Amino acid sequence: MLSDGFQPIDLPPAAEAFREPVREFLNEALSSISAVDRAFSWMGFDGEFSRKLGQRGWIGMTWPRSYGGAEESALARYVVVEELLAAGAPVLAHWTADRQSGPLILNFGTQEQKERFLPAICRGESYFCIGMSEPNAGSDLAATRSRAVRTDDGWLVNGAKLWTTNAHRCQYMIALLRTSPGSEKQQGLSQIVIDLRAPGVTVRPIRDLTGEFHFNEVVFEDALVPLDNLIGIEGGGWSQVTSELAFERSGPERYLSTIALLHELLNRVGSEPAGRIQMAVGRLVAHMIVLRQMSLAIAGQLQQKKNPALEAACFKDLGTEFEQAMPEIAQSLVDLQPSLASSDYQRVLAYITQVAPSFSLRGGTREILRGIIARGMGLR
Repeated sequence: MLSDGFQPIDLPPAAEAFREPVREFLNEALSSISAVDRAFSWMGFDGEFSRKLGQRGWIGMTWPRSYGGAEESALARYVVVEELLAAGAPVLAHWTADRQSGPLILNFGTQEQKERFLPAICRGESYFCIGMSEPNAGSDLAATRSRAVRTDDGWLVNGAKLWTTNAHRCQYMIALLRTSPGSEKQQGLSQIVIDLRAPGVTVRPIRDLTGEFHFNEVVFEDALVPLDNLIGIEGGGWSQVTSELAFERSGPERYLSTIALLHELLNRVGSEPAGRIQMAVGRLVAHMIVLRQMSLAIAGQLQQKKNPALEAACFKDLGTEFEQAMPEIAQSLVDLQPSLASSDYQRVLAYITQVAPSFSLRGGTREILRGIIARGMGLR
């Protein structure tokens, strides 16, 4: 049953021991960051900040020391990530590489690939993005049409990836591609590392309502990729990518993306708000506590080398619903309109209101997630 995957766990003292050092570091490193910059959450980019984290061993924390990691537990990493997100730290530069690209290479990559990619990720110097979604396919990964054809000189790649976060700043993409001619759906898919600076690769930014461009379209036109950039086995991409999604969908970023707005809301209503505001804020906090326990339970499963893909889909769907509701709840409690030219509260509200629709795109749409949940529970 689905409920079996959400068994409550407590963070061990060894993991909690990271909390205070991380807070001390963040108090100094983020002393001048604005409220709106904190609202960017894990979409804020600062390469120098990522390098500072790498120097402290806080990227690739669970990986072997031989590849630059610290061999810490998944729960210790959870504490560090939770503190970074709660503070609104600009973590985007290393985020995807640390969260899922590195673990994918660690689990399925060759020895040469591990030695080539992982140490630079741990230093906060190597950035990866995810090549999954495609035009006209939404979040249906089985509808992947981009192809990689094996030649004597390498993989010849043609096609496009869409909604690729941070591709315009990354060095590499791990792309899900069809490597078997005539294959359909989950068959014949492979994962290949692509250098985004290579000939035949074009990155086209997609601007959102705020004028920013975190999302991109990446087009491949006869891009030649070395044969040894294949991750895992040829044709094994489907099982690999579904295991990767458990990392993408289960972390505290799935309920802390709007924490900056909650902070500003609490500052705005003061220490003695009206009763109805107290009740509404209490519900928000209670909801966050439940989501945190769900996320921690999945982290515990990952610690045990399990694949909680179903639980991660459920958690991500509930977390997205919570985050997208936050701007509307805030506006119902405070009679101030969103504005990028007014108070910190109004500026943060304006930013979150504009980006919130994207929350149900990144990491899988609500429809796809609920389909996964229904299949996992035997309902379809």
